[in-house]
Amino acid sequence: MRIARVFPRRTRATPDDALAFTGPPDMFPVDADAVHVSVAFTYDMPKAEALAKSWESVAPATIGGPGAGTRGEDFVPGRYLKPGYVITSRGCPNRCWFCTVPVRDGTTRELPITHGHDLLDDNLLACSEAHIKAVFAMLSHQKVRAKFTGGLEARRIMDWHIELLAALRPESVFLAYDTPDDWEPLAEVTPKLIAAGIAKGHRLRCYVLIGFRDDSMAAAQGRLDATMRIGLAPMPMLYRAQDAVKHDPEWRRLARHYARSAIAYAAGAASSPEGAGGSR
Repeated sequence: MRIARVFPRRTRATPDDALAFTGPPDMFPVDADAVHVSVAFTYDMPKAEALAKSWESVAPATIGGPGAGTRGEDFVPGRYLKPGYVITSRGCPNRCWFCTVPVRDGTTRELPITHGHDLLDDNLLACSEAHIKAVFAMLSHQKVRAKFTGGLEARRIMDWHIELLAALRPESVFLAYDTPDDWEPLAEVTPKLIAAGIAKGHRLRCYVLIGFRDDSMAAAQGRLDATMRIGLAPMPMLYRAQDAVKHDPEWRRLARHYARSAIAYAAGAASSPEGAGGSR
C-alpha cells in the first residue's frame, strides 16, 4: 500500500522521501492509495484539516498524530519521522498538567525495538530494566552516536542508568525542568552526570517550560539561569495554548536568546577546569 504522508510544517524530523509532502498536492499526479496527514502539534490542526480536504482528490485522507490526539501504535521507522529517529515505548505514568501523553497513550507501553539513534520515547526510564538495557544495546550498535532528544526524567535516573549513558557516550542528553518539583531531582542528578563525563561539549541539556499562564519573565529567566548554574544548557519551551503568552514578542525573544546562547555557554563551561558551575 502506497501511503502519501502530509505534514503541516517541516521540521528536521520530517521525512523527505518521494511520498512525504508539506503542502497541498501540486500539478503533478501522486500515485498513492491513501493519504495520512500527520500532526505533531495541536495548534496545527486547522492547517491539517485544510490539507486533508485538499488531498481528498488524490486518495482517501485521514488525520492522525500526537497533535490530533490519536493513540500511537508500533513505531514504523521512516514513516512519520525521518530515518534515524526511533521510538521504543509510548505513554507515561506521570500526569503533568500541560501534557496530553497520558490521555493519548496511557501509561508506559513497551514497543518492539527498531533501529535508530535519536530516541524520542515519552518516558524511556519508566520502562522495565530489561527494555531499557535492550534499547541501550541497540543504540550502541548504531553508526551514529545516540541522542536522547525525547528527554530523560531526572527523578528516575539511577546509578546504573548513568553507567549505561557513560558507556554509550551519547551526542546529547536532554532532561526537563517543567514544574517546581522537577528542580530538586534535577539538581541532584546533574552533578552525577557531569562526574560521569556526560556533560562534555554541549551534550547535557534541559528543556525548560516557560510562558504558561501566571508565569513571569523574571521567573522564567530565573529558571533558565538556574539550569545553567548547575551545568545544563537550557532549551526554552514556549508554552502554546489558548491561555499562554506565546503571542508576546518579548517571550519569543527570551526563548531565542537562551536557545542560541546555551550551546556557546555549555561548550565554554565544559572546557573550564572548574566545570559548568565552577565560578558561578
